[in-house]
Amino acid sequence: MRRGCLLLGLAVALGWAPASAQTLAVALASNPTSVDPHFHNLVPNNAIAAHVFDKLVHQDERQQLIPGLAESWRAVSETEWEFRLRPGVTFHDGAPLEAEDVAASLRRVPTVPNSPGPFTQFTRGIAEVEVVDARTLRIRTRGPQPLLPTDLSVINIIPRRLESATTADFNAGRAMVGSGPFRFDSFTPGERVVVTRNEGYWGGAPPWQRATLRIVPNDSARVAALLAGDVDAIEAAPITQLEQLRRRNEIKLWRITSNRVMFISFDTFREVTPHATARNRQPLPSNPLRDVRVRQALSLAINRQLITERLMENEAIPAGGLLADGFFGANPRLTPPAFDPDQARRLLREAGYPDGFRLTVHGPNDRFPNDDKILQAVAQMLTRIGIETRAEAMPFNLILSQGGPPQHAFSAMLLGWGSNTGEASSPLRALVATVDRDRGLGVGNRGRYSNPAIDAVIIRALGTVDDPARSALLQQASEMAMQDQALVPILYQVNIWATRGSIAYTARADEWTLARFFTPAN
Repeated sequence: MRRGCLLLGLAVALGWAPASAQTLAVALASNPTSVDPHFHNLVPNNAIAAHVFDKLVHQDERQQLIPGLAESWRAVSETEWEFRLRPGVTFHDGAPLEAEDVAASLRRVPTVPNSPGPFTQFTRGIAEVEVVDARTLRIRTRGPQPLLPTDLSVINIIPRRLESATTADFNAGRAMVGSGPFRFDSFTPGERVVVTRNEGYWGGAPPWQRATLRIVPNDSARVAALLAGDVDAIEAAPITQLEQLRRRNEIKLWRITSNRVMFISFDTFREVTPHATARNRQPLPSNPLRDVRVRQALSLAINRQLITERLMENEAIPAGGLLADGFFGANPRLTPPAFDPDQARRLLREAGYPDGFRLTVHGPNDRFPNDDKILQAVAQMLTRIGIETRAEAMPFNLILSQGGPPQHAFSAMLLGWGSNTGEASSPLRALVATVDRDRGLGVGNRGRYSNPAIDAVIIRALGTVDDPARSALLQQASEMAMQDQALVPILYQVNIWATRGSIAYTARADEWTLARFFTPAN
C-alpha cells in the first residue's frame, strides 16, 4: 500500500494533470531515439512521427492498405507505379503538399547519417522518381516490386525545403513540419512529446485539441498514473498488473495479436565469438553458434508454453515462425517446437559439445513486455541442457548501439521485430537475409546470419507480383530459415492498451499508440 502511494505521489510530482474534454494524456512505455521521421525504423519513433507527418499509403489497425496522401495508385508495368495525390493537402506551415515533396522525402531517406535502423530496406528498390505534375508521380523500380505501396506506407513525407535538415533540426523542433493530424509543439527527450490538433487535416480533425505523450518506462508508474486519473491511457499494459486493472470498473483493456516476434539472434558470422567459452572459461577453438545442431539444441531447450503461461499469463502466443498466423505470408506449418531437453543434449553431443559451454545472452530490460524476465528464463533453460548461460540485461539503447554495426559486441541477443508491412517479407528481408546495405537487406540482422539459398527465395518473393505465389514463396523461405535455425523464435506478442472508462482505443497490430484513435466513449 505504501509503495502504491509513493507511485501515485510520483505521478503528481511529475505534473500529470487530469485530462479535460479537449486534452488527452497517454503514458508511453518506450523512449523514442529521435523524432526525425527518417532516422530510426523503431516503433516508438514511428508512432510519434505518425502524429505530425503523413504517408502516401496508410495501414489500418490490422495493417491492410488504405489510401493516405495518395488517393489512388496503380501499377503501370511490373517496374513502374503511378501515385495520384489528394488535392488541397497542405503542410502545417501552409505550403501545399505536392509530388516534389514526396520525391524529396524519398531522396532524404538514404542520406540520413548514423541511423541504427535505416528505412533504406523500403526504398532501395527505387530506381527513379518522376514528378509528372503537382499531384502525380511515377516511381520506377530496379525490378518487379509488387510491395512498393506497402513499403511506402512506412515512409513519412516532409516538405521539400527540409530535405537537407539534420536529425538535430528535427529533435530541436525546427524541422518538425508535417501534414499529419497533429502539429508539433515540443519534445523533451526522456520525458514527453506534446502535439496540438491540426484543424485542417484532410482525414478530419482529431478529437483532441492537445495530446501529451508522456514517456514512462516504469510499468508500475504507468499503472499508478492511470489509476489516479493523471493520464487517460497507457500502452503496454503490464502483464503482472492486468488482474488489478480488470478489477477496476473504470478501466478498460484493448488488445490485439501483434506483428512482433520475440526471438534469440546468434552471431553466426565470426569464427570465434566473444561471449562463448569452454566451461573452464578457456577460449573455444571455434564459434559453436555456427553449428546448426547447436542452434537447434538451443531452440529445443526453450519451453515456450511455460514462458507464455507463467511469465506472460497467456497474453502471448508461443512462436514457431517469424509472424503469427493471419498475417500475409505467415507459415501455418511452423508450429512451436516441442520442449525436448533430452534431444537438445543429444544434438550438443553430436556437435562436439558433450560438456556444453558457457554463453552470455544479452537483452533489453526496458523495451518489450517482461523482456528481462524472458531473458532470465531462457538463460535458466539453456543452463539445464549443459550450456552454462548468463543473462545480461541492459537498456535497449545499449543493445542497439553495441549489438549492431560496427561493434557487434554480443554473441546471442534477445530481440523483438515488428513487421512494418504486416507481411512475412519484413522479418525475412530484415532479420534473415544476408546483410546487403545497397539492396536494403539484413538491416536488422545483427548476428550477420547468411544463407544464399534462403536469400534467393526471399529475393524471388520480393519480385513476385501474384499474391498467392508470393505468399507461397514467403512461407517457403520462412520454413527454410527455421530448418536452418537462422534464429530462435520464442513468442508472438499481444498488444494491450488500458484506458479510463471515458476513453476507447482502436487496438493496432503494429503496436503504434496514436492519439488520433483514442476517442471519447459514447
